[in-house]
Amino acid sequence: MNRRHFLSTVPFTFAAASNAFALSPANPFDTAWMLKRIPRRMQEFVDKQVVSGAVTLVAHGGKVVALDAVGYSDLAAKKPMRADDLFWIASMTKPLTGTAILMLQDEGKLSVDDAVEKFLPEFKNQMLLVTKTPEAIVLKKPGRRITLRDLLTHTAGLNSDIPETGRDLMLGERTLAYALQPLAFEPGSKWQYSNPGINTLGRIVEVVSGRNFADFLDARLLRPLGMKDTTFWPTEAQARRVAKSYQPGPDNKGLAEVDNYFLKGLPLTARWRTAIPAGGLYSTASDMAKFYQMMLNGGVANGKRYLSAAAHRQLTSTQTGEIKTGFTEGMSWGFGFQVVKQPQGVTAMLAPGTYGHGGAYGTQSWADPKSGTIYILMIQRARMANGDASDIRKAFQETAVGALGN
Repeated sequence: MNRRHFLSTVPFTFAAASNAFALSPANPFDTAWMLKRIPRRMQEFVDKQVVSGAVTLVAHGGKVVALDAVGYSDLAAKKPMRADDLFWIASMTKPLTGTAILMLQDEGKLSVDDAVEKFLPEFKNQMLLVTKTPEAIVLKKPGRRITLRDLLTHTAGLNSDIPETGRDLMLGERTLAYALQPLAFEPGSKWQYSNPGINTLGRIVEVVSGRNFADFLDARLLRPLGMKDTTFWPTEAQARRVAKSYQPGPDNKGLAEVDNYFLKGLPLTARWRTAIPAGGLYSTASDMAKFYQMMLNGGVANGKRYLSAAAHRQLTSTQTGEIKTGFTEGMSWGFGFQVVKQPQGVTAMLAPGTYGHGGAYGTQSWADPKSGTIYILMIQRARMANGDASDIRKAFQETAVGALGN
């Protein structure tokens, strides 16, 4: 653990706790003391070489009450993890993409019930795969066309097979490739996690707004919310603060550094890399807390409304009915967000209606509207069996909830 950083943040944690909320126990200093158990629990995972380091953030009642860093952002260099280090948040990008779509719906420029082909004509006449054998492929016309709602809830049935071109495909090229593939199932009939679906939504943002996706997100969400370290392309200075990624070493002993597979060998700072709506952002714990605080406030931050109340409800409430969804039991899907339907296992300590999303390298971001609490976990650990069901996520949430008395 970075002792110097921890000691420097204790006064902040105590002050924030004393001003932010009245909890059980009534004495806020007791709560602040309990919150200090979070970095100690995270350090256990560093000591066991499960992760190289971690940044955790807890916000409650509109205030950050705990922000801690433990371990290392670079094991070889013994570089201590800092609270302002950047992480590849991967699929934690998806809720921001969903928010962009709902912002455009608020402006009357689209509806979540519109057919995708209304904005992307290449999706006209898309077929449904019935059977595929070495001898023949049987296709048929689907019962209906896919809609933006289907994309937002991962129920469109888009296939992910796109040709390997040896270069970085632009969003328009990617969506064309998706459109040329037959659907895997009838739209709206089942759930299948889909990066192509979210990337298609990003392309629709471009077509409807007339701006490239990264510019729209930056102008409409990131800069207004003060998310200065959230970007598809870290600057040289930001790149020096990006935590390195690790996976289990040979024979599952220790940790070995691993490249971010999403970059496909492209430079981290290269602005010509395609901004991927399904998982391309880098961010910090503090930046992500700003986004989730806006969501907890019903779509409002610093006196500015980003989303209508109706759009906010659509994003953060179950939209998938009784369809089985998610990577852990008891989950459902909103528009871009996962939604806890029946708390159990890793979500047992969270209230029904808690919404958020995880990322490929174990990052997690969740907001509990019942208690008004935000939980952000930043790690960079590849080859986790299931990042959504990880022991480190459970330990973080249990410790935070126990400290707050939620």
